[in-house]
Order: sequence, then structure tokens, then C-alpha cells
Amino acid sequence: MEQNDIQSRREGAIGRITLSRPKALNALTEAMCAAMLTQLRLWASDPFVRAVIIDAVPGKAFCAGGDVRAIYDAGKKGDGSVMSFFRTEYRMNATIHRFPKPYVALINGFAMGGGCGVSMHGSHRVASENAVFAMPETLIGLFPDIGATFFLNRLPGQIGMYLALTGLRIGTADAVACGLATHHVASRDLTGLCARLIEGEPPDAVLGQFNALPSGPAEMMEHREAIDRAFTASSVEEILARLDREGAWGDKTKSLLMTRSPTSLKVTFRQMREGVALDFESCQRMEYRIMARMMNGPDFYEGVRAALIDKDQKPRWMPDRLDKVTAGDIDRFFAPLGDGEFTL
Repeated sequence: MEQNDIQSRREGAIGRITLSRPKALNALTEAMCAAMLTQLRLWASDPFVRAVIIDAVPGKAFCAGGDVRAIYDAGKKGDGSVMSFFRTEYRMNATIHRFPKPYVALINGFAMGGGCGVSMHGSHRVASENAVFAMPETLIGLFPDIGATFFLNRLPGQIGMYLALTGLRIGTADAVACGLATHHVASRDLTGLCARLIEGEPPDAVLGQFNALPSGPAEMMEHREAIDRAFTASSVEEILARLDREGAWGDKTKSLLMTRSPTSLKVTFRQMREGVALDFESCQRMEYRIMARMMNGPDFYEGVRAALIDKDQKPRWMPDRLDKVTAGDIDRFFAPLGDGEFTL
């Protein structure tokens, strides 16, 4: 970790973490996750810290996720070391989920993948007008991890499944409407909000005064009924068939899904359906099993090649069709890891 990739300090009554890697869109490294984990554990028992704020240096990103290129390079070594990143990140996510004090994420830019991991598990998720949310993993041959099985399944209806499979980006109005964000505060007011939290005022009271209705339409929520009709299906193939009956929106959504890794789609579908009945720790254990198998498979590396290295946007998925991905293929992603299971 570069010295200033993450800034942790106490300011009055709060502990404050600022992501400070703007050239990399504040993408998370293992060292950043480890530093956050250590600091949060200390603040959890510090009587002088009443709440925690996490924000980012000004720019277009709050946190664009994990450092995918670093994960790609580590995975290519084939020595298993890549899983160290995910163990550290998942433990940090669990610490946020269990944090005994108010945890206020100020999301003023992109929050994707791991950026949702450092925000969605907290008690207060504050989106400015610049916030954009996504779990775009199926685009690069992965699946929504970092505890997304848990928080996506707690969104209304089939919105979680829809966001998990498509990886679509949504703005502040949709995030507030579906519950990903708990509050909307204009970016110009974030400094004043922080000042009052630093003085020790309760977050609920302060946010209640700054909270406002987002401007602009909640475009995803306009299709809520169609999302529920299509994504309540019992398989990915049936979702695609139902989308054929949903007009132009259905055609667009189906075309998008057809560009995603077939293996990722089927793994994500099963992950989400099984996750409905699981507690947070069980979701993490399942995600870790899947990730260990993904890091030994072809699609993640091909997805990163197409999206970030060669940038031809033409991934060659293996298998390349849904009907070539068997139930046995998917079962292997969910099988126990023996001595390699994830633990907190």
C-alpha cells in the first residue's frame, strides 16, 4: 500500500477513513483492506469514537471495487496466493456488518463491487447526486461477492437478482427507492454534515435534517413489475424466455444478459436463490467457495483481458452458451473446500 492510499484518523467524536487512491478510482488493495480491518477493530472498542465515517478524496469514484488487475496478476501465478486478498476483504466486510456503532458511508461517486462492500454493510449509506451503484462482476466472468448475496437478497422483489445478473449501474434515485442507500444528501452539504458528526451529534438526527428526495427519475423502479415477472423464474433460461414477453425493455435486458459469461450467470442465479435463506456469515462462506473455483477457471481471466487489457470487449467465454453449462459444472463451484474454508 502506498502511504496515502487510505487515510485513517480520529476527528472529534468520529473515526474517519478516507480512500485516497484517485488515479486507480480508489480501487482496493489487500493492504488497504487490512488497514481498514485493523482500524475498525480498534475503533469498535474505543469509547471516544461514537461513529465512523468512510468517504473518498474528491473525484468521480467513491470506490470502483477491488484492484481487478492486481487480482488478475496474482491469480495468473496459480499458487493460491490470490485468495489472501479475498480473505482479508471478506473479513473487513464482516467487521463492517457487525460494527457496534453507527457506520456512515458518504458515497459521492461510483461505488462498484468492493466499493459496495465498504458501504452497503454499514448502518448509514448516504448517496449524493453523484452516486452510481453497480455489482458488474458477470461482465468480467465473476459473480457478485463481498457479501452481495446477503444485501442484494434483501432488496424488494427480484431487484437483487436483476442487479446481480445484469450488473447494471443505477443512480441515486433508484438506490434510495430500493434501499441500497438509506439517505440522499447533496454533495455541497457533506462537509457540513461531517462537521456536526465530528461534534458528536447523533447520525440519525443529523441525517434527518440533511436528507432530501433525490432529483430525477428512478428509472429502474419504473420497470419494477417487469423485473419481478421475469426474474422470479426458476432458471436463467426461463428468465430469458420471459424477457421475450416484456417488449423493448425485455429485449434490451435479454441482449445485455447474452453478453455475460454463461457460467457466471448460472453461478450467480444459484448463489442468489440459495442466499435467500442464509445468514451473513454463511453467505460469505459460500462466496469464498465460489471465488476459489473462479480463480482456477478461464472466464475471469478472459473477461479481464477483453475489458481491461486488450479492451476489444469481445470475451470468448468457455463454455460460450448457457446450454453447455451443466448442473454438475455449477455444483463444483459450491462444493466445500475442506481445510481451505473461509473463517473469520
